[in-house]
Amino acid sequence: MSIISQTILEADDQLRYVTIAELDTIQDYLKTGAQRIEIINKIKAKEKEIIRGASKQLFQIHPDYIAPGGNASGGKQRSLCLRDYGWYLRLITYGILAGDQGPIDRIGLVGVKEMYNSLGVPIIGMIDSIACLKKATVPLFSEEENKIIEPYFDFIIRTMSI
Repeated sequence: MSIISQTILEADDQLRYVTIAELDTIQDYLKTGAQRIEIINKIKAKEKEIIRGASKQLFQIHPDYIAPGGNASGGKQRSLCLRDYGWYLRLITYGILAGDQGPIDRIGLVGVKEMYNSLGVPIIGMIDSIACLKKATVPLFSEEENKIIEPYFDFIIRTMSI
């Protein structure tokens, strides 16, 4: 749900008008609309580079994952791992577009720990992989752009860590 929709629903639930503070928040969000779209397009264009950098970092942290018998030891397992990286990057762009963590939570994080546990994928590895995705993404953007991007990575890391 976008920040605009969320604000309207909250005001309506409370049978009130949207507050000045809420309108200011929406105005700030709208001011960054073009920038958010540019960020999303750049993430999309740099997806392979980001994933390559993040996977290299992760496998340095957890070399056992690519060792024989590891969760990403074979070509198929490694490609599934990298597919998930792309999926998480896409989730990040949904949050950036909406200006809200809700889409990330609803689409990608409900039941994620249970899913990885059932597949035998260590959750710490997934948390580390999101941190590696963040580390691989941040250098591609300005400090101002990273203020928009980083909270969504941090939200996923925090949610998976609970």
